[in-house]
Amino acid sequence: MSAFPVAPETLAHEVTNQVPPLVDYNAFTQDTVLMAALDREGGSWATDAARDLGATVGSQPVQEAARLANRHTPELKTHDRTGNRIDFVEYHPAYHDLMRHAFGAGVHSFAWTHDRAGAHVARAALSFLWNQAENGTACPTGMNYSAIPLLAKTPSIARDWVPALNATHYDSRPLPIAQKTGATIGMTLTEKQGGSDLRANTTRAQALGRAEPGEPYELTGHKWFCSAPMCDAFYTLAYADNGPTCFLVPRSLPDGRRNRFFIQRLKDKLGNRSNASSEVEFDRTLAWALCEEGRGIPAAVEMIHLTRLDFAIGSAGLMRQALTQALHHTAHRRAFQRTLVDQPLMRNVLADLAIESEAHTVLAFRLARACDAARRGDAEAALFERIATPVAKYWACKRAAPFVHEALECHGGNGFVEEHVMPRLYREAPLNGIWEGSGNVIVLDVLRAIRRDRPALAALFGDLRRARGGDRRLDAFADRLETDLGDTNDMETRGRALVERLALSLQGALLVQHAPHAVADTFCASRLDGYWGHAFGTLPSGFDLRTIIDRARVAAS
Repeated sequence: MSAFPVAPETLAHEVTNQVPPLVDYNAFTQDTVLMAALDREGGSWATDAARDLGATVGSQPVQEAARLANRHTPELKTHDRTGNRIDFVEYHPAYHDLMRHAFGAGVHSFAWTHDRAGAHVARAALSFLWNQAENGTACPTGMNYSAIPLLAKTPSIARDWVPALNATHYDSRPLPIAQKTGATIGMTLTEKQGGSDLRANTTRAQALGRAEPGEPYELTGHKWFCSAPMCDAFYTLAYADNGPTCFLVPRSLPDGRRNRFFIQRLKDKLGNRSNASSEVEFDRTLAWALCEEGRGIPAAVEMIHLTRLDFAIGSAGLMRQALTQALHHTAHRRAFQRTLVDQPLMRNVLADLAIESEAHTVLAFRLARACDAARRGDAEAALFERIATPVAKYWACKRAAPFVHEALECHGGNGFVEEHVMPRLYREAPLNGIWEGSGNVIVLDVLRAIRRDRPALAALFGDLRRARGGDRRLDAFADRLETDLGDTNDMETRGRALVERLALSLQGALLVQHAPHAVADTFCASRLDGYWGHAFGTLPSGFDLRTIIDRARVAAS
């Protein structure tokens, strides 16, 4: 009699204990934390829009489009078959499908096209969701979002560009702006010799007439990173006679000719593969000034401030997708006669990840509310936003990579295979920490706010005081932090630790006020009090991990 319960020749073909794909779920309605954040921070009126996009994000066709857009990466065509220079980047059709979904939902423009309180919170929900679908297309949506305030300051430019950038029609045709049904905008600031040190740029700008905003210039120079080079226009910095100045560079000129915008090569990147990044050359390239000469860096920083907010939101969304995948896998996969989620060690890991995800989500949406209020004239909100934006950007981006790594490990070897979404998320996770200022640049920005803008720090601690008395560990942590921030000696050396503690304080205060006791209690015990392990899954004993997991695993049911 055979020792095998089935014939040996059939064993290799029988598939058991494999996890079904997580498809056709709603990433909004099955996310308790997100729905609560949207409602609490003033964006509940946009629930229908978020619900619709949540269904799109969780759909099988969008997931397949994301896979294809990253598998079949953009290709640069510098010349046509007869030798004419065309500087054209060819994308897989799936990329254009994704762009139509994102722009059709208003991921890029919802905050500007809905003139009511909570518009930036509503738009944050759309961005949070779309970053769970495909991160490469989240780059152009974020740049469109950040473009509007600066463009609006120059009426002669805003008249044509703002309506096109806010349009919910995706139009990939390389045409003059007057012929477009919708437009995209990119950014190319840094140069090879300077990186984040924008004052080291060498690109030159020559006025063709009056040297003032809205007037034409010619630019000559080289840019080391240009993201999404098939956009209809680009923000850039160049030195005019009176210093660094911000310009708008169109890809197509008003008369239909191609601008002298030359794509030198595409970057072969670790991740974000669906989105082309390139080096570009300006050679007497036509551009329009967006600010007074010499005011380019402050103008660029104003724009970058909004993209940093979007990276805090996007990294939180990326972590949520990684958590969702881990919860789904562990709810279905069995080992040692139990599902993985029922194993004590795995429960600790999943609960730790769930707490981390919720902490970043609540902070991102609190920041979106501050952004919204600041743009409606709330001075206190503007002060809070000034310092909390880089704090949230720094910490969310720093935590994304180890978070996704741990979520990937929950899948074992299956999570390391390219057919799964996890390798793409893993490659994507470090990028937001580099874009718009790497960790040290962001920390220095926070330290500038602490030293030069003490009311901003006071506004942040005012937010912490709203949670006063809710948890003794949070109170003690915030008190120690306030004392340490009063010591300005050697602050740069201590900068990362200070910013990390600022982020944890804000997250703790929000969770104590708004999260279930199990979540807030475990966060304060693990992040603010005593030893916090160096890896996820090191929560102390005695906490209600099952409740934490159940709260997070709705999307994985």
